[in-house]
Amino acid sequence: MKPIAKDFFFWIKALVIAIAGVLLLQFFAFSSCYIPSSGMENSLYRGDQIIINKWAYGLRLPFMSAFGYKRINERPVHKNDIVVFNNPQATSTTLPADKRKVFISRCMGLPGDTLMISNQYSIICPRAEVNPDHKQLYVYPKEKESSIEKNIKKLGIEDNRLLGYNKNGYVRSFSRYEIYLLNQEIPDLKIKSILPDTCKQTRSLIVPGKGRNIRVTPWNIYFLKNAINEHEGKKAFIIKDSLLYVNGEKVSSFVFTKDYYWMVSNNSININDSRIFGFVPKDYIIGKASFVWFSKDSQAGLFGGYRWKRFFQSVK
Repeated sequence: MKPIAKDFFFWIKALVIAIAGVLLLQFFAFSSCYIPSSGMENSLYRGDQIIINKWAYGLRLPFMSAFGYKRINERPVHKNDIVVFNNPQATSTTLPADKRKVFISRCMGLPGDTLMISNQYSIICPRAEVNPDHKQLYVYPKEKESSIEKNIKKLGIEDNRLLGYNKNGYVRSFSRYEIYLLNQEIPDLKIKSILPDTCKQTRSLIVPGKGRNIRVTPWNIYFLKNAINEHEGKKAFIIKDSLLYVNGEKVSSFVFTKDYYWMVSNNSININDSRIFGFVPKDYIIGKASFVWFSKDSQAGLFGGYRWKRFFQSVK
């Protein structure tokens, strides 16, 4: 064989091996994920590209429809981890877990945890445990708009757009830390949270765990029904908004066979988390958000909007 032909086949072989190696890494160790929305601001921004560590909680083996759920070197999920998982909610098709849409949220409830929630199912107490990066809706007088706009740019508050207005003024979303910074810059800001102080209106929500008997209450009944139908392999339905039936029998509690988690978005105005789709079972968890490898404002042009400081920044 001529030297040129040998070189050609050598490079073809090297290319095939390299491609196979990349595919194996993506399949079994790490993968990339694009952040399309503002749900996880200020931890993750729209336009971020992140690396997912699939070994963080043990590697979930692929082809679940054929071989079922198996995880190698299983490890626990920790509270406040930013977790990547498949959509646990029922869809129009019966897709296996590993083929469903991918979501990302912060884990705020572990199996067996008792969460104090508001009537909007937000974790609200104790206040000392509220993440300072968690965004909420705030309203301020219209005459403060120019000062707000100026100081947002001055303070480097990213991806904060005017969301609208109501009878009390203009509405934007801010974290508690951002409100603190704005109050230092703008005297007599008169900015108020739209959400009422509901710490006195709390209810307890227990996150199901394997072998744990969960009592049915008016505020968890729909979450329990959905989890039982979707993930426990039993038929559940509700009568008169207060009575839960499992396999045709009325129940006041249910013993779960899996561990579940309560996942929450940072940004309360862009909710796509457990408040919508309920508890997330362990077998739907893919891995942990590790670091940002690329970041660019999705609404900027080709040569603008690059967030250079976020490149290779760890996700917290």
